[in-house]
Amino acid sequence: MEIELLFWITPVGAVLGLLFAFFQAKSVLKASEGTDIMKKISASIRQGANAYLKRQYTGVGLFFVAMFIVLGIMAFAGLLTPFVPFAFITGGFFSGLSGFIGMKIATSANSRTAYASSESLNKGLRIAFSSGTVMGFTVVGLGMLDLSIWYILLKYVFYTASNSEVVALVTTGLSTNDAQIQLMSAAMLTFGMGASSMALFARVGGGIFTKAADVGADLVGKVEAGIPEDDPRNPAVIADNVGDNVGDVAGMGADLYESYVGSVIATIALAVSAGYGLAGALVPMILAGAGIIASLIGTFFVQCKEKASQKELLNALRKGTYVSSAIIILVAIPVIYFVFPGGWETFGVYWAIISGLISGVLIGFFTEYYTSDTYKPTQQLADSALTGSATVIIGGISLGMLSTAVPVIIVGISVIVSFLASGGTLDANFTANFSKGLYGVGISAVGMLSTLGITLATDAYGPVADNAGGIAEMAGMDPEVRERTDALDSLGNTTAATGKGFAIGSAALTALALIVAYIDEIKLKLPELVESGSNVVKGLADQAAALGKTGEEVSRYVIDNYINLEITNPPVLIGLFVGAMLPFLFSSMTMKAVGRAAQSIVVEVRRQFKEIVGLMEGKPGVEADYAKCVEICAKGAQKEMIAPALTGIISPIIVGLILGVNGVVGMLAGATACGFVLAVMMSNSGGAWDNAKKYIESGKHGGKGSDAHKAAVVGDTVGDPFKDTSGPSINILIKLLSMVSIVFLGLVLSFNLISLI
Repeated sequence: MEIELLFWITPVGAVLGLLFAFFQAKSVLKASEGTDIMKKISASIRQGANAYLKRQYTGVGLFFVAMFIVLGIMAFAGLLTPFVPFAFITGGFFSGLSGFIGMKIATSANSRTAYASSESLNKGLRIAFSSGTVMGFTVVGLGMLDLSIWYILLKYVFYTASNSEVVALVTTGLSTNDAQIQLMSAAMLTFGMGASSMALFARVGGGIFTKAADVGADLVGKVEAGIPEDDPRNPAVIADNVGDNVGDVAGMGADLYESYVGSVIATIALAVSAGYGLAGALVPMILAGAGIIASLIGTFFVQCKEKASQKELLNALRKGTYVSSAIIILVAIPVIYFVFPGGWETFGVYWAIISGLISGVLIGFFTEYYTSDTYKPTQQLADSALTGSATVIIGGISLGMLSTAVPVIIVGISVIVSFLASGGTLDANFTANFSKGLYGVGISAVGMLSTLGITLATDAYGPVADNAGGIAEMAGMDPEVRERTDALDSLGNTTAATGKGFAIGSAALTALALIVAYIDEIKLKLPELVESGSNVVKGLADQAAALGKTGEEVSRYVIDNYINLEITNPPVLIGLFVGAMLPFLFSSMTMKAVGRAAQSIVVEVRRQFKEIVGLMEGKPGVEADYAKCVEICAKGAQKEMIAPALTGIISPIIVGLILGVNGVVGMLAGATACGFVLAVMMSNSGGAWDNAKKYIESGKHGGKGSDAHKAAVVGDTVGDPFKDTSGPSINILIKLLSMVSIVFLGLVLSFNLISLI
């Protein structure tokens, strides 16, 4: 079979995913919005979300223009290919677009979910989940569509067989297809940098907005004033619901978009060094396209009965995910057999895919175990609320720390299984097979994310259910409706935590693959510097000539001696420490940003409670100034997101210019290892605190308004920036560091302080 024919599975899958998202959106919009008051509340939330995203995208657009100019100058100077600036722009554009579309449907589905819940739990679940599928399939559809377009343009328009760069590589012994994919991977990696940059701004900005509003509303409303959650008297309640959409929907969509395309792009780059060429590059793309179709089929298996328990609701969502995974397990067999030139001889790659898929399921399960109130850890955390806020905080932090062990073990096992199954060896003569093993690590990340369409759907539905509960409360609907939306919301907390664990696990594997891709790019560029007579490698080239080496032997000598990744090498060691520090610095900046913005909301809510006569008493015709809180959150988020986001972009450039490429590798390794563990800890602590609060609200330990509940609210307030701002942003950070490092590699090789010493 002509392997390039199988490539068309990718764009076909992308188009099918987007069409499915379109029809799901139409299905959601056909449902009733409910009463006039429900429509009014939903419109206020939608208006606030639209206004914030317009403000955010305007600011981020200026950054992208500046980066386009910088990358354009570097391309003109010969440090990058001319396609890089454009790939960067498209990556960022589609990342932002996926989040925007998800937010638009989520803000339209919230009141519809609340109204559907007044009829039955299953109808509420269907509306919320359908809106989640719009987000899920928009992300995977746009991701693979953009990647497919770039593949077609680069291979069939720009890097044709007659292209001079392709011809030059063919003269070195590469086939035309392999030469093309080697040149194409450089531009595709920059596409990932654009997606990661957009995702970091969206996740950080949205996270600051949503948690500032949430923390302010909880501290003054629940703890100080003693009024219920989502009470219309609370001035921050609309801002809180807006935040769910701009942070947990738009931000999360951009986040998982870049995780998805990043894993595919990294594996394409690894295919070159593994010697798999075009065949190896096509496998992750074909697998992603097939995964979209498998996810689409899985959505039809999600349904529940009335009065379903949390476990039954969770099983309903799991069923769809498991069906999709089973389809991928079957489909991957013919993909590997027909695409790889070795056929069954390279079948070990199949087991790497299965390893990643199973790892994703296991990480999701154990995340659920540590964060769901149906299991002991969160129930015990709720018990600690009986003795006050301090013990809740201590218990939540310790739970998060404990929860890091299993994901690290799972990822470790997945890496070694993927590496060995794909042909990697650990003996002294591993040079030839080592790259094949690393390709297996990359393809396992693709396997983990192959069913992202439905995984993200189960995650994205949570904020819709949360909004639905708020609308039900503010609209004064029957208490049974709020019970149903609370059941969906509680489940949403668990699926959101599971989704974050899934994203963080895939980020670890993708970041590892990107580190390898970075080292491979160094090995590709050093011979070019030798050939051009660059002063950067002149000393090593002269040494090689003095030893009697000629031709390729000189390049090999330069590579072996220029790249020194021993841990005792000072630049590597310093880089490790810097890398390990960066996730903590980044988390500190984002948490402080939430704290500062939340303080402004607390002051504003207190002011309105004091100055608006009749507001606390709930007198007819007296309304809070909701727009003021939305404006404060929007301004705070826009201002506060800049420094953390720029830290992730500037850090690898500064480290590279000072410590050189060896220091950058150390930094990437330190940031990946530390960032993975810290992200898991923060995400799981926050999820457990949130569900411990809901566990008490269900009637345990005195229920709402009790001292235990107030202590749990404090824990949940601390956990908000943990799980929705800092934690999920770290997984973007560790991949963005690698992407930026690869893009600016030419600059770092040409100018770095360490080479001058």
